[in-house]
Amino acid sequence: MKDLVLYLHGKGGSPAEAAHYRPIFPHADVVGLDGRVQTPWEAREVLPRLAAPHLDGHGRVTLIANSIGAFLAMQALGGLPFAAAFFLSPIVDMEGMILGMLASVGETEASLRARGTIPTPWGEPLEWRYLADVRSHPIEWHVPTQIICGAHDEMTPLPTMTAFAERIGAGLTVLPDSAHWLHTPEEMQAIDR
Repeated sequence: MKDLVLYLHGKGGSPAEAAHYRPIFPHADVVGLDGRVQTPWEAREVLPRLAAPHLDGHGRVTLIANSIGAFLAMQALGGLPFAAAFFLSPIVDMEGMILGMLASVGETEASLRARGTIPTPWGEPLEWRYLADVRSHPIEWHVPTQIICGAHDEMTPLPTMTAFAERIGAGLTVLPDSAHWLHTPEEMQAIDR
């Protein structure tokens, strides 16, 4: 029985990125899930349906997830029988990230609640529904996990990543000269190792 590796990309990514991991897992079927869901509630509805057809007939199931893909996987796929997970620059404190973005545009949580949606200069609005959903669905993750991230990750500060890794018992590899987007040849070699 072949093993299975499910890959969930980050924002702007593609399921085709899963091909990178096929040489690393030569005795497994490596499948990229189309993670173009935008919200955690969409992820909880869509991602289990996308993953389910691939689970039958496989042995060990591993998850690889990148950036917001890791956040959405933790929101939606925690009930699947993963033997292991590998997270690349995961978003692990969405609430803190949203509150930080609010502050960066001179807004408050109260103004977000009152207005429902606040536009941002980077083109993605901040939404009260999203923040409320994140708060009502805290991350519960009980899969043996390894995390790799950059020391200068602009999406998740290193102290936040470290505290999260400790909380879920994950291994943590920090690339000292890297930011959120891990893509250079050196970073890809570190991921592959």
